[in-house]
Amino acid sequence: MTIHSVKAILESLQKKETSPLDWVEASLAEIANKDGKVQAFLHVDAEGARQRAQALEGSGGLLGVPYALKDNLCTEGMPTTAASRILENYIPPYSATVANKLAAAGGVLVGKTNMDEFAMGSSTENSAFQKTRNPYHLDHVPGGSSGGSAAAVAAGMVPFALGSDTGGSIRQPASFCGVVGLKPTYGRVSRFGLIAFASSLDQIGPFTRTVEDAAYVLQAISGHDPLDSTSAPQPTEDFTAALTGDVKGLRIGVVTDFDMSGVDPEVKAAVDGAIAKLQAAGAEVVEIQLPHSQYAVATYYLIAPAEASSNLARYDGVRYGKRAAGETLLEMYERTRSEGFGIEVKRRIMIGTYALSSGYYDAYYLRAQKMRTLIRQDYEAAFEKCDVIVTPTAPTPAFRFGEKVDNPLQMYLNDVFTIPANLAGLPGISVPCGLTQSGLPIGLQMVGRAFDERTLLRAAHAYEQVRGFEMPAPEVNG
Repeated sequence: MTIHSVKAILESLQKKETSPLDWVEASLAEIANKDGKVQAFLHVDAEGARQRAQALEGSGGLLGVPYALKDNLCTEGMPTTAASRILENYIPPYSATVANKLAAAGGVLVGKTNMDEFAMGSSTENSAFQKTRNPYHLDHVPGGSSGGSAAAVAAGMVPFALGSDTGGSIRQPASFCGVVGLKPTYGRVSRFGLIAFASSLDQIGPFTRTVEDAAYVLQAISGHDPLDSTSAPQPTEDFTAALTGDVKGLRIGVVTDFDMSGVDPEVKAAVDGAIAKLQAAGAEVVEIQLPHSQYAVATYYLIAPAEASSNLARYDGVRYGKRAAGETLLEMYERTRSEGFGIEVKRRIMIGTYALSSGYYDAYYLRAQKMRTLIRQDYEAAFEKCDVIVTPTAPTPAFRFGEKVDNPLQMYLNDVFTIPANLAGLPGISVPCGLTQSGLPIGLQMVGRAFDERTLLRAAHAYEQVRGFEMPAPEVNG
């Protein structure tokens, strides 16, 4: 059996043509066949998945569908490492709210996926354990930080997986791996049980093969959670009902003041072609400006490391996780954190600690927060003219391993189009819109109003219907 879309699996299960165990076995077979090359999974719970599938009965929105979770989402009784040596042997005593919601909907968890350590990176090269490969070109990165989840879906090992998005960590790997990646509005999905990187920016969302599948999964994981103080008191909506396939009258915003000089010509051509197809389908194209987004990367790399510095202070060798030997308490702290954290995590902790330190807080962190407000206000003004804003997801297609890992600034600029939506707390989605001549996927990003995922999904789904091509099978399929 080949792993199909979530919708196709649900239809097959409802007709009693297949059982949940059939799909779990199919998923495990695909993992056994392909993951030796792709290395998307850090942990596969084969026996647990089989038991969960056999025990399923009743009804649920995702009843019997196998899936994977990024390894920064806590799973009771199953390793959760955030791809870091400091949590190498950590098994949480509880599960993240999204894991509980998916279990309640009848989803079957098959394993945990690789990522950049503590979600800090854009290539999954910062994992302490292994490098995940792009299923379309195995010598290229899958993007990051949710590269394992994106690669697992692209390679057909699972029909959907969850990732987290702090500055583009769902949308950018979705673009690189040729799948759909959705970052919901901040507060739409509970963050309880997500190992924190930057608490005011992190948001959990799905990777899927189609926009319709993303709507199914969002429906299952969204909703207010009293365990998360930042969870919005928004009702769970029927997101699939918004997928009309029609964009007539929808206003598509095209940003005219972005610096496009670093955008690969093939990416620009594919995105321009996607806009033209939306216009031909009846959408109105409107020019808009986001003048403060040019400062978004600099703003993000002050706010996110500052929050990381605070959040990662808990990994001290005392309460849980790795503990290194030391003759004094201070020596134990130093050795634990030196041995437990990788280079990129240390870099961001130091930047964040510096930005929050006495004498620099006002000059850096406070100014960054003020700029964040201006970026959000730009979006509010833009959405008075349009319903959805369209940009490339990433300035380039996937790059080769090692190409940017020694140049942090070049790596950070990968998220130039995705970061503004995180700073503004807005929903964003990446949909495949083409391939380069060498066969690398290209993603189209759409950003919507806060808590207006219905319009965002409608626009993305309508584009999917008119784009005129299907993503070819990746290289790893042979």
